[in-house]
Amino acid sequence: MTDKKAVILLSGGLDSATVLAMARAEGYACYTMSFDYGQRHRAELQAAERVARQLGAREHKVVGIDLNGIGGSALTDSSIAVPEEASEGIPVTYVPARNTLFLSLALGWAEVLGARDIFIGVNAVDYSGYPDCRPEFIEAFERLANLATKAGVEGEGFRIQAPLQYLSKAQIIEAGLARGVDFALTVSCYQADADGRACGRCDSCRLRAEGFHAAGIADPTRYV
Repeated sequence: MTDKKAVILLSGGLDSATVLAMARAEGYACYTMSFDYGQRHRAELQAAERVARQLGAREHKVVGIDLNGIGGSALTDSSIAVPEEASEGIPVTYVPARNTLFLSLALGWAEVLGARDIFIGVNAVDYSGYPDCRPEFIEAFERLANLATKAGVEGEGFRIQAPLQYLSKAQIIEAGLARGVDFALTVSCYQADADGRACGRCDSCRLRAEGFHAAGIADPTRYV
């Protein structure tokens, strides 16, 4: 049993599964956290539970947040269609303040657990242009974490770890496979059906498929 604890944000997708495997390989006791936030691709929650079990998470927690109540994103508002072609700028699949909220709740749980490290699978290379995936955001949140908490002021403080930050999707896939990730358990599609089958057309599906192709690895994704 290790005393080195970490909270891992686990969406059920390819990137966060790899991050969990990385943290485990580094000797952390991993506590995974997912969010039921009103997303249309709710199959990712079942995927997160599968991945947490497969990769030996010490505890898996699902927290509810009503982001559907404020809308503003194709992922939470059924009146906004998920785009199936690449677009310029920040896409409509951006969920306002999502990573800020997720990291804040992970920070709270980390403080309760006595964990110093929080892992998140954001990426600044193969991503959709989301502002809360940038290195500047991660650095700023780490500063906030150490200003806003008792553990930050009186204890050892926190580190926000984003080990995928500068990896391509192909490199992420290779890293996950090397650490035992079963990518068939994961769901990445923005509009996956209730059984977790992918549309094959959205931005997330495109990035995932291109990653497997670039890595020269058979894509285990189930499509509608």
